[in-house]
Amino acid sequence: MDLFSLMSLPELCLAFAVAFLAGAVKGMVGFAMPMVLISGLSMMLPPQLALAGLILPTVVTNGIQALREGRAAAMSSIRQFRVFLSVGLVFLLGSAQLISLVPSQAFLLMIGIPVTFFATIQLLGVKLSLSEQSPKIEAAVGAVTGFIGGISAVWGPPTVAYLTALNTPKSEQLRIQGVIYGLGALALVVAHIGSGVLRAETVPFSAALTLPALAGMWLGLRMHDRIDQATFRKATLLVLMIAGANLLRRGVFG
Repeated sequence: MDLFSLMSLPELCLAFAVAFLAGAVKGMVGFAMPMVLISGLSMMLPPQLALAGLILPTVVTNGIQALREGRAAAMSSIRQFRVFLSVGLVFLLGSAQLISLVPSQAFLLMIGIPVTFFATIQLLGVKLSLSEQSPKIEAAVGAVTGFIGGISAVWGPPTVAYLTALNTPKSEQLRIQGVIYGLGALALVVAHIGSGVLRAETVPFSAALTLPALAGMWLGLRMHDRIDQATFRKATLLVLMIAGANLLRRGVFG
């Protein structure tokens, strides 16, 4: 399939630039690739094409992120967050089938408001933390994350808010995010093959965005390795606040 049947050359170049930026942010803090991609691509492309475009870069980069410290560490993260993953998977697969029936604005507002509030007060010095994992809280966060992710392909903010509240160390948080988002991204592939978003006409575009996303991620990971835990936490909260504000913008203005 010729990419230029879907977009012009300037649009394709801008899409590559957005993918590079999304990869760099993801490498630095471990999340926000779908948020950056869907926001940037939707400014110039139809929403469903933008959604299709982010799927394969998200799968590949999350796989690398999840396995960066080896398969054993990744399996340990899966066992540790099995409640979150199981509940999130069910809700993601279910909500993805509603993409053409239910407007996403209300759901984006529901998650954007608490995420923005959480990140803002943390940056202002008010600490909200959890002493240990709670199956009930984890199931609730997983349900919200999966439901929003299936409709909008954005599942990072509630996940990061939960991991940050648990005071997860930066290397461990990066790996856990990769595992959670990677499995979610695979589920998203299956869900949106079913929904018709990912099809023969859109797969080449999604595949083309993978290389600039990987290049950006390489740069972001180099930056991640150079910062300490406190700086990582502040950077994570700042990106989380921006992500939450973007969800609010999308919820209000579409």
